[in-house]
Amino acid sequence: MDIKICGPGCASCEKTQKVVEAAVAAKGIAATIIKVKDFQEFARLGVFSTPAVVVDGQVKCVGRVPKQSEVEGGIS
Repeated sequence: MDIKICGPGCASCEKTQKVVEAAVAAKGIAATIIKVKDFQEFARLGVFSTPAVVVDGQVKCVGRVPKQSEVEGGIS
C-alpha cells in the first residue's frame, strides 16, 4: 500500500503524517508513507488544497488534518 501525504511541510502537514503513521501502526498494515511537497505533483494527483492523504492513487482527505479513525477506515 502506498500512502502519500501532500503538503508543503506546514504544521498541519506534519500532524497529518503523524496521524497516518499511527493509523498504519494500529491496523498493522504494511504501507509505504511518502511525503509529497511538489505542487505540480499535487495537481497531478488531483489535490488542490493541503494537507491531503492519497492512498493507492485515491484521494482520501483534502484540506484538513484527518482523524485517525478516518485514516484507519480508508486503509482497511
